Amino acid sequence: MTGWKSALKADPTDWLIEDENPSVRYFTLVDILEEPADGIEATTARRSIMEKGVIPRILDRQNDGGYWGNPEDFYVRGKYRGTVWQLIILAEMAADGDDTRIRKACEFIMEKSQDPQSGGFAHSSGKDGAGNHDMVMPCLTANMVWSLIRLGYLDDARVQKGIDWITTYQRFDDGEGEAPRGWPYDRYTNCWGKHTCHMGTVKALRALAEIPPEKRTDAIRNTIREGSDHLLRHHVHKRSHAPEQVANPRWLQLGFPLFWQIDILEIIGVLVRLGYHDSRMQEAVGVVISKQDEKGL
Repeated sequence: MTGWKSALKADPTDWLIEDENPSVRYFTLVDILEEPADGIEATTARRSIMEKGVIPRILDRQNDGGYWGNPEDFYVRGKYRGTVWQLIILAEMAADGDDTRIRKACEFIMEKSQDPQSGGFAHSSGKDGAGNHDMVMPCLTANMVWSLIRLGYLDDARVQKGIDWITTYQRFDDGEGEAPRGWPYDRYTNCWGKHTCHMGTVKALRALAEIPPEKRTDAIRNTIREGSDHLLRHHVHKRSHAPEQVANPRWLQLGFPLFWQIDILEIIGVLVRLGYHDSRMQEAVGVVISKQDEKGL
């Protein structure tokens, strides 16, 4: 085998393009085999995503108002069955954002979770029914912005406001200097503090990576650069001030869906999507490659 396949013990392509999982088949055709997204095979696979497998099962459980479960339990108390979690899966699996049911879900979460004042997303609604300003969280904001962009809402003013929240408030502190103060930093010290949560950093960059380069403002580009530098200082999964130490062993355990968690494969994918091919990523790449079995899986 040549090219990227030379790093594998066997070629798993035939398994990846089986019809059983149309989302995996679609991503394999477009992202790995570089088939045109509007080609016959890719469009057929994309259509199948809405017809069989996990997506129709999720949509079958949706309420008429666009939510899953109790409408007010869209995040914390609805883990992992509430609306936020279903929206992430729909975006992960390349569901059709033009589908009426999915648009209802998107509208619901922007109405109930998004803080109209700041554009961030909160884990609960306030008395006015919109996202509670005091409950805005960075990883939730990033995940919702990412999901909404993938489902076709990039040019929506509400999503643009969510992007502005990321570029305005997301930090990349590395344990030096004073911890940030004021809103939104005081309430969630695990997210901020002297060292910014690695998971929040990854989710923020993943959201910004969905924005086409030609639509990235200076603020977006600056945030991408600062955040990527932060991840590379950590060699993807290490402690920046003790690079011989793994920051969190759980990041070496690959999984899906990750929701608010991360692993080294996701971090590498975000950096590559943003155009980075840095030597500080190489050890993490080696860890991923080492996890394959004899079938290249």
